Amino acid sequence: MAHYEEHHRETFADSALVVNHGIEQPPVVNPKFHRRQRAQYTVDEFVDGILSRNMAILSQAITMVESSREEHQLIAQQIIERCLPYTRNSIRIGITGVPGAGKSTFIEAIGTKVTALGHRLAVLAIDPSSERSKGSILGDKTRMETLVHNPDAFIRPSPSAGSLGGVARKTRESVVLCEAAGYDVIFIETVGVGQSETAVHSMVDLFLLLQISGAGDELQGIKRGIMEMADLIAITKADGANLQKAELAKAQISNALTLFPMPASGWKPRVYTTSSTEGAGLMELWLGIEDFLKHTKVNGYFYSNRARQSKWWMYETVNASLRDSFYNSPVIEPLLAHYEEQILGEEISSFVAANRLLETYFGSR
Repeated sequence: MAHYEEHHRETFADSALVVNHGIEQPPVVNPKFHRRQRAQYTVDEFVDGILSRNMAILSQAITMVESSREEHQLIAQQIIERCLPYTRNSIRIGITGVPGAGKSTFIEAIGTKVTALGHRLAVLAIDPSSERSKGSILGDKTRMETLVHNPDAFIRPSPSAGSLGGVARKTRESVVLCEAAGYDVIFIETVGVGQSETAVHSMVDLFLLLQISGAGDELQGIKRGIMEMADLIAITKADGANLQKAELAKAQISNALTLFPMPASGWKPRVYTTSSTEGAGLMELWLGIEDFLKHTKVNGYFYSNRARQSKWWMYETVNASLRDSFYNSPVIEPLLAHYEEQILGEEISSFVAANRLLETYFGSR
């Protein structure tokens, strides 16, 4: 059979059995293509670009702030110091909520109304990072399709990178840059980690909690923690068949709040019902935000709170730097695995191991 096919191919050149030699396939990537290097700005160019409200340069400056490279951190610190005189002219609002509360949809809806009132809005959206891969999707922009094209809005997603409290470690520095760029309303959207919101509460003027109806009865609202931090609470998705449930949740949470002591701000937290799809209740909520700001500025809490936050972040920055210096120390790194094995083998207690590591670290400096 094989001999017949060979004879047929030699006799009939146009036979389907003839295998033609192919041509060399072109490369997948154009060999003449050269990746264009992003321009590296100087500190002066960064500062000038931020003050002139160049969103591209602002984004690159925030990237420098978030970078872990030492040379980037040196540049970032100079940018922040130069921008500080142009800050403190905004209101900072922290927004959190249980999963499914519709934080991104809510921010887009109320953000559109805020910019329509003449404000410039910056949204710092914190995306959860994977404990395994350490990566983040950073997909908040995809759920803010209208706001992302708004010329008066700036949206910046950042990874939490394992930071406690649902905010990135460099979020506060990013707030400084956004204020210098002329954004007078800053939204900080957290990952919604429940009752570990101390970090974001320590960098905002007002803490807004988003809730959904049916997430728990009145006793759920009495739980200490995140409920005590909230200045305003919004029951989202209050539309259609869910409207009655949202009103019931509002009444239950309002009753629960009466059991809480008066906060240091002297402000009694309010509860609202909102619908991001229909726009219901959003302006009422914004008026509540303005009432809170007026109230706290009159009694002085607004300014004393910001001073206290600045002091808190000074210590937090020192703690973070010491922690990084400890774990990256060439003296400590080889000892960590050794003490881990001893702890797992129950040869030593974790308390003794920690003290020996600290003694070694401070003794080497």
